[in-house]
Amino acid sequence: MNSRGRFLLVSVATLIGVGLTLALGRWQLQRAAYKEDLAQQVQARAALVPLPQDTLLALEPDGLPPQAQRRTALRGVWLPQHTVALDNRQMLEKQGFFIMTPLQLDASGAVVLVQRGWLPRNFLQRDALLPFETPAGVVEVAGTIALAPARLYAFDAAEKGTIRQNLDIANYRIETGLPLRDFMLVQQGPASEGLLRSWPAPNLGIERHYGYAFQWFSLAALIAGLYFWFQWLRPRWRAKDQLPDDRT
Repeated sequence: MNSRGRFLLVSVATLIGVGLTLALGRWQLQRAAYKEDLAQQVQARAALVPLPQDTLLALEPDGLPPQAQRRTALRGVWLPQHTVALDNRQMLEKQGFFIMTPLQLDASGAVVLVQRGWLPRNFLQRDALLPFETPAGVVEVAGTIALAPARLYAFDAAEKGTIRQNLDIANYRIETGLPLRDFMLVQQGPASEGLLRSWPAPNLGIERHYGYAFQWFSLAALIAGLYFWFQWLRPRWRAKDQLPDDRT
């Protein structure tokens, strides 16, 4: 291939590389803007008046996502025999468990899974939980609506026992036979019953998208800079250096 052919080939490859990296950078900016919009929606929902229990229970499944992160309060009795502890959950930079207990609502008989709080790990006996309280009788639980417990990566897909890595509401409905609804409640409020509730704000990873966008745009600038140097500046400087010296 002659020099002109190589020049054209490098030029086309450069255009493709710059165009692709710029497109990927713009896509990351769009993802960041989308998640910023989601974060604003979450804040707006949290500022709304609490959703009444009857209104929440009357929602169809497709009406639940728009109510995520909205406040509500449920009345019912705990079903402590079905409590599950989700392992490897952090709070205040410490390892422990999220305690999940079903709440049977006193009005309808429906059951809602509640993320009650965080329990520190028992370092003396890893397969045993530290003591915590579960009040008897009718209780009122204030919290925010969530669609499902947050999942962690697990090597074994089968989740059984009181201590487990993840909990799927649909599978747990089958496992327990309880009429669990297709949403859950994250209990809010000060620490009580031996459980902490210093829940972190939802992390949508907006900063990560801006970081990726910066990397893609930087790569586009690098490709363009290398092309300009090797295909334009350097050949011209070499040609200039090879010109005969008129003084000789």
